[in-house]
Amino acid sequence: MQKLLSNLKITINENIFLKDPESSDLGKRIVENSILLIDEIGFDDFTFKKLGAKIGSNESSIYRYFENKHNLLVYLASWYWSWTEYQLVFAINNIADPLKKLDLAIEVLTKTTTLDSTFKHIDEVVLKRIIINEYSKSYLTKQVDLDNDEGYFSIYKRLVIRLKELIQEANKDYKYAFCLANTVIEGSLHQQYLKDHFKSISGLKPNEAPTEFYKDLVFNTLNISPNE
Repeated sequence: MQKLLSNLKITINENIFLKDPESSDLGKRIVENSILLIDEIGFDDFTFKKLGAKIGSNESSIYRYFENKHNLLVYLASWYWSWTEYQLVFAINNIADPLKKLDLAIEVLTKTTTLDSTFKHIDEVVLKRIIINEYSKSYLTKQVDLDNDEGYFSIYKRLVIRLKELIQEANKDYKYAFCLANTVIEGSLHQQYLKDHFKSISGLKPNEAPTEFYKDLVFNTLNISPNE
């Protein structure tokens, strides 16, 4: 898998950016340091002026890549979901058993993120924290329908569809496959948020991912066993 991933290029909807940040060293520095700065101060306090100061570049140079910080957040989220999608595809490749595929998919989508050396300019562990803490701000906006029409969330929706299809393969009679797929992907972020910030109402240990919970939820909901 690592050999295959070494040639991987994450492709993001061109409507999200003005200039592809992967096309230049400055663009990669913008992405790399925006992740670090958003993680440090939060998306609400994040500005292109602060990012420019961090990377030693004019604020105007960042606007050549992204129209605004909202689009930058959508870009980071799209990158994360695309990277996750590739992991999912590779994990279930050549697996014939639909229950095993579903089990592996849930694991990929809910596990604790580890650093991927394939992408030198992106810290996936820090990016995952941003997705947990800030992702909802990319779509809980008045312009969500316009953004959706522009394909801003196409990668996320594609990932949901992949999981929905795996659920249907495991139990073709289950009527709410989309609802269950959304619950796993979005819910796992919420459970990890609770674990980090509302410990008294979280059922997870400090270093525990919600993987086993979601496997239990999905397979019991479908009334099947991963070991069948």
